[in-house]
Amino acid sequence: MGKKIEIRANYELFSKAEELPAIEAELLLRAHAACDTAYAPYSEFRVGAAALLENGEIVLGSNQENAAYPSTICAERAAVFAAAAQFPGVVIRAVAIRVKTAGERVERPISPCGACRQVLFEFEWRQETPIQLLLQGDKGDIYRIASTKSLLPLLFDPSFL
Repeated sequence: MGKKIEIRANYELFSKAEELPAIEAELLLRAHAACDTAYAPYSEFRVGAAALLENGEIVLGSNQENAAYPSTICAERAAVFAAAAQFPGVVIRAVAIRVKTAGERVERPISPCGACRQVLFEFEWRQETPIQLLLQGDKGDIYRIASTKSLLPLLFDPSFL
């Protein structure tokens, strides 16, 4: 009989942005504003991301849908890929992720999809530095997560290749 192993994700919970350091509150604000640049005519689920770089730059991304759904890109990947293209070799310190919908407000923190978790982890791996995540819905609680590894405990890294 196999042995059971429990996997947990650790995060800090904040009830409002004012409880965070100013730069983290700013990052959440910028991610929320980035939702307005999303192209989401099919889902009406607008996601914004803001990546804070080691040099102080903040790079934004938003989800961009496409009628051919696999061609869609999420906000998180849009932000980190843009950061890598505009500032090659600069470490990504944190990524804030927010959402706006056409329907009811999302009050719980939004988490990256599996593909985004994998991409964020690979950025951590290649820069040899954790990426802090700040997650919030349209309003409500904020999760601060020290590393994407907490969201992807059974991760796939380049050592498998």
